Amino acid sequence: MRIAVIGAGVIGATLALTLVRRGHEATLIDRSDGAEAAVTGNAGAFAFADVIPMATPGILRKAPLWLLDPDGPLSIPPAYLPRIAPWLARFWRASWRDRYAAAVAAQAALMALSQAALERLVVQEGLAPFLRREGQLQVYEGEAAFRSSLPGWEERRAAGVNFHLIESAAALAEIQPGLAPRFTHGGWTSGWINVTDPALWTRALAEKSGAARLRAQAAGLRIGHDGIAVDLGGDAPLFDRVVIAAGAWSGPLARSAGLSLPLETERGYNTTLPAGAFDLRTHLTFADHGFVVSKIGEGLRIGGAVELGGLKRAPRMSRAEVLLRKAAGFLPGLVTTGGRQWMGFRPSMPDSLPVIAAAPRDPRILLAFGHGHLGLTQSAGTAEIVADLLEERAPSIDIGPFRPTRFAGASR
Repeated sequence: MRIAVIGAGVIGATLALTLVRRGHEATLIDRSDGAEAAVTGNAGAFAFADVIPMATPGILRKAPLWLLDPDGPLSIPPAYLPRIAPWLARFWRASWRDRYAAAVAAQAALMALSQAALERLVVQEGLAPFLRREGQLQVYEGEAAFRSSLPGWEERRAAGVNFHLIESAAALAEIQPGLAPRFTHGGWTSGWINVTDPALWTRALAEKSGAARLRAQAAGLRIGHDGIAVDLGGDAPLFDRVVIAAGAWSGPLARSAGLSLPLETERGYNTTLPAGAFDLRTHLTFADHGFVVSKIGEGLRIGGAVELGGLKRAPRMSRAEVLLRKAAGFLPGLVTTGGRQWMGFRPSMPDSLPVIAAAPRDPRILLAFGHGHLGLTQSAGTAEIVADLLEERAPSIDIGPFRPTRFAGASR
């Protein structure tokens, strides 16, 4: 089949490679070479242990405190609140016990598939040099913070995640020296994997695929009996199948396929420091502060937090500066000079689950977006599911939880 993959980020690049290896003709369509995709500036983690969605029971009791804290892990510009209110209502409903439990189960299934699919991809394509297998250390300040995290760790255990809990600062220091003494407890995930550089990883996948490239903005889809035309603003090439994998920009394309979905934008901020900034031994997660520190190339990347602010507002680089200041306090030996700031867009659904399915009105259009901050993590599993759907095979996991129609009013 002639298949257009709209979006050259990590989902699109992984899918293009998967399709070509299965004998299809794939074309990647993106306004850039993928360098602007959210994955290129992320922490580089295959976070298979992160099965817990953002919308946890009781989160709306915590959210106002976060919003009042200018340095907190969640931010919503006041002027954006009216626009995001319907999404927040769905987010609240997703935090109810019944929806939450179903989301954890669905996320765990997709994570297990994605981890196995990644290992297959690494072996088949010789990608082992791109990976770091140095584990992850999630740290907490004091007994109370640690105890409050235990239910989440038990949910990870139930989902098959292997970890070891740590209850002394000395034990933390054996894994990661140089932590501030305020951190006394933690969780160690030894099987955690990072990519050496997410931008290089994404480009390598696209290059290995040999897929054709169209550098253009896809404005919409035109559905016909003889195929699906992709409107490129003056040109409209025809394809047998089209996959929408454009991340945070997928909403308008989905609407042209008859879908109106609650796709919001998490704006992530980070600073990448040069080599020698700190002797980082593992991926560090400061759970209660909403950010991480990871190796990227020879440097360090400090980033995270959540700002819900859409695609059009100007970046607030003060968010990156806040994270850097916090990191300097948490890692007293950190050298904070010479860094490069970045902001990127994460496509976020209210229940933290992506949309992976055939479009209800026309199964020739496939949907693969909404992964939030887990696009890199779930890319290989998503690619296998979409390839199976294109070939009219049953995917290896139940994809019902990822259907677009799970939200009332989604289909027009």
